[in-house]
Amino acid sequence: PYVGNMLMEWIWGGHCVGDASLKRFFVLHFLSPFIILALVVVHIVFLHSTGSSNPMGIDSDGDVVPFHSYYFLKDLVGMALMEALLILLCLMKPDLFLDPTNFIPANPMKTPVHIQPEWYFLFAYSIL
Repeated sequence: PYVGNMLMEWIWGGHCVGDASLKRFFVLHFLSPFIILALVVVHIVFLHSTGSSNPMGIDSDGDVVPFHSYYFLKDLVGMALMEALLILLCLMKPDLFLDPTNFIPANPMKTPVHIQPEWYFLFAYSIL
């Protein structure tokens, strides 16, 4: 109760669901798979460098596959650069790849175009 309200206002920008909070929500949920992917890569790298541990204490050095450090670092820098570019793009221009119809004000007296039935489905709607 002491930190929750301040944390919620810092992360989401307030109690209302508006433009700023939706952008933060979409950015966080868009970036979360890439963060998980980065953690998986770190996990695999540590498995390759140290091997897996086991409760029996059996030596697992035979299962370690060595990486050449140049190619590993080159790939790691490339992935970090592309991810940083993607994060920068998402944080600086969050509206760049959004659908422009999301910003059209809703009219409750008119059915939106994307859910209006086609004429050849009208018989099915009459049966329902």
